[in-house]
Amino acid sequence: MSRRAALLFALALMMVPALMRGHEAGGDTQLPVIGPAPPFALTSQDSKPVSLADMRGKVVAVSFIYTGCPDICPLLTQKMVDVQDALGEKFGAKIAFVSITLDPEHDTPEVLKDYAEFWGAKPDGWSFLTGSLEAVREVTRRYGVFFSKKEDGSVEHSQLTTLMDADGQMRVQYLGARFDPEEFRRDLLSLVDKE
Repeated sequence: MSRRAALLFALALMMVPALMRGHEAGGDTQLPVIGPAPPFALTSQDSKPVSLADMRGKVVAVSFIYTGCPDICPLLTQKMVDVQDALGEKFGAKIAFVSITLDPEHDTPEVLKDYAEFWGAKPDGWSFLTGSLEAVREVTRRYGVFFSKKEDGSVEHSQLTTLMDADGQMRVQYLGARFDPEEFRRDLLSLVDKE
């Protein structure tokens, strides 16, 4: 990682809310309210406009990936597929996933659709989003995610998954390798059950 990229990555991590781990695993405490989730409007894998406002009334998990990622993105996507499957009928009806690309120049709606189908993402509850580089960069800035495209086409990036309640309030953020699918599933259900 270049010195500049390392500095940008460190700065991005400092922007992540202090409540990244909003509760103890397995605890009975309610997830804290971090604040209103930053709005966004991008384009789905079906070439349709999708905004965060469209999902009001559902518990939403927002993650950032890119389809050419060789390591952490496939791991995250697989974990989310496992959680999707474990949620049963609540997935899509009360819970939605959003994966926003960090490589919008490559990840067109068609590429994202192929990626979603490859992983078995259920389209009634999982949107894969792209947009202009400027639009994606603005969303990542608001969510505290760092990314930088390298000359070889790969993307250096932080990994952050944000969970928000049905009222559009951010409740917890999970960073990279500490993403635990079982805890994530319980957190999603706890927000559905609070309605």
